[in-house]
Amino acid sequence: MVAVSASDEAIRTSELLTIERIVNHLPVFSDYDPDRMKDVSNTVFDLFAEEDGLDQLWEATRQTLPERLYETAYAMACDVVAADGTARENELRLLEEMRYELDLDRLAAAAIERAANARHRVI
Repeated sequence: MVAVSASDEAIRTSELLTIERIVNHLPVFSDYDPDRMKDVSNTVFDLFAEEDGLDQLWEATRQTLPERLYETAYAMACDVVAADGTARENELRLLEEMRYELDLDRLAAAAIERAANARHRVI
C-alpha cells in the first residue's frame, strides 16, 4: 500500500487515510502493530531510492506474504490508488508490475480494480 501511494512521488492525505483505515479495520491486520507503519514506510522509500529497489520489494513481498494473500494485497493497493479519485500513470504501472510479480489472474485483478473504483466513486 505504501509503495503504490509513493509511486507517483506524492503521498496524498486520502491515500494515507485509506491505508490507516485498512490497517485499523481489516482482519488481515488484526495482529499487526500499527507503530510499524513508519518503519515500513521508510523501508519502501529506501528501496525506491535504490536502482534495483523494486526487485527487492517484490522479492521481500513474495518471501513474507503467504500466496493466499496476494489478491488481498492487490485489493488493498487498488483501494489506495482509487482513494484520491485519480489513478496516475506511475500508480497504474506499479499495479501492473504487482499483478505480474505476484502472478495474479488477469480477470481476478480486473474485478478487484473495478470493485475498488466502485467503492471510491463520488456522487
